[in-house]
Amino acid sequence: MPNKTANISNINCGHCTNTIEQELADLEGIVTVKASKEDKTVTIEWNEPPATWGKITELLVEIGYPVNNQLT
Repeated sequence: MPNKTANISNINCGHCTNTIEQELADLEGIVTVKASKEDKTVTIEWNEPPATWGKITELLVEIGYPVNNQLT
């Protein structure tokens, strides 16, 4: 089961982390999502298919939280 941690520089508050976690949780195939405002990161675990890293990053861009860089 794939998983990645990515830096998202515009995570600034609890609302940001809640939005990311809720939106990604609605994507089919997502197993876990944990966003951190302290580290400005999001860690995601998913089943492939149906989810893919491409679909995940597209959704993050769509909701206003593009990935700055992939950490793992």
